[in-house]
Amino acid sequence: MNPIEYHDASEEVRAVYDDIKAARKVDDVNNFWKYLANEPRMLRHVWESLKEMMGPGHLDPAIKELIFTAVAITNNCEYCRVSHMTQARAKGATDEMINEMIGVVALANMTNRLVNAYKPPVDEMFLEKKD
Repeated sequence: MNPIEYHDASEEVRAVYDDIKAARKVDDVNNFWKYLANEPRMLRHVWESLKEMMGPGHLDPAIKELIFTAVAITNNCEYCRVSHMTQARAKGATDEMINEMIGVVALANMTNRLVNAYKPPVDEMFLEKKD
């Protein structure tokens, strides 16, 4: 795959690029979008989904970026880890918050693997009660 630059993009891709640039107040889109533009439907879908979920909601924007970073760490996605950690910092995450998040991710992965190995049944007290 090759990146799709703005000057080579279709009208459909340019429209998404223009929306990204306006929303993020940047002169160009980053590489993720340029590669995703090889499939314009996915480019549009991912951008619209990202705007919806990462936009205003019940979670603080820095927390959303920390969650995204945590998942990227777990999935071993260097690109997402770096880009979302940068965004987390820009939205107020401190080094202390990032270090604590990394510790929680490491602990969660360890305990998840232990549970997957031992397969204990879920305790009744953790189950959602249905009326």
